[in-house]
Amino acid sequence: MGEPILQVRGLKKHFPVGGGMLRAVDDLSFSIRQGETLGLVGESGCGKSTAGRTIIRLYEATGGEVLFEGRNVHRLKDKELMHFRRSMQMVFQDPYASLNPRMTVGSIVAEGLDLHGLAKGRQRKERVGELLHAVGLNEEHAGRFPHEFSGGQRQRIGIARALAIEPSFIIADEPISALDVSVQAQVVNLLMKLQRERGLTYLFIAHDLAMVKHISDRIGVMYLGKLVELADADRLYKEPLHPYTQSLLSAIPIPDPAVERQRERIILQGDVPSPLSPPSGCPFRTRCPKAMPQCAETMPPFKEIEPNHYAACHLY
Repeated sequence: MGEPILQVRGLKKHFPVGGGMLRAVDDLSFSIRQGETLGLVGESGCGKSTAGRTIIRLYEATGGEVLFEGRNVHRLKDKELMHFRRSMQMVFQDPYASLNPRMTVGSIVAEGLDLHGLAKGRQRKERVGELLHAVGLNEEHAGRFPHEFSGGQRQRIGIARALAIEPSFIIADEPISALDVSVQAQVVNLLMKLQRERGLTYLFIAHDLAMVKHISDRIGVMYLGKLVELADADRLYKEPLHPYTQSLLSAIPIPDPAVERQRERIILQGDVPSPLSPPSGCPFRTRCPKAMPQCAETMPPFKEIEPNHYAACHLY
């Protein structure tokens, strides 16, 4: 792994709702090294997709900063912002909604090329063919429309579109959650193959813990807009520190009946609190089986508990 290509420091994204403020992302900090895949997991509504969209500046940040190759993303303007758009791209969750149904596949894939003036005429056509081939499709598919393809094929088109302007960093926002299980592994394997061939760096957002382990070098766990644990993938699965991570991992079935029978499941009580009015202190305390009086009083700091293993919990 190389030097950090992305540094997120105290990132916040709040939305005004009624008379209150929805804290979708609240004080998020992490870094991603060149050539690395960082998995970001958590249950629905925890803010992981909002974090991805704020990092790439589809949303403007409420606070904090995002440094990409040393430059603050949310301060870029005009030509600098245009250059940034070439370096970072996004693969969206829903392959049915993220492709314009009125455009041919060739036009969709070449949209970035046209916008940045990277290829025209015959060169443009050849580049589209190369991109389609790179994601496992054929040049003949360029003249068709999105409705003529399956979900897995549409997601491949979305990946080809993201690759068109040769970015160094890709945010994959739950790219397999809308696909059939039989297709999910194909798309993940394609992303891993492209990473090896092109030296890409990924932020892989998902809620499928087994798939995240397969593709990620490190994994961050989010709860109610905050990062509660961050560690190497193997370390996180073998020795989870935060009670929330422990409960998530206990829900993953193990393909060994003897081990599965002896394993204790951690069943969380209650529902996730509203980000409009999060609990005082630790956001997980209302559902945590190990909560202490201190947890209601102060927010636990996100700190290094063991070498390269970070957690936000008063137990440590």
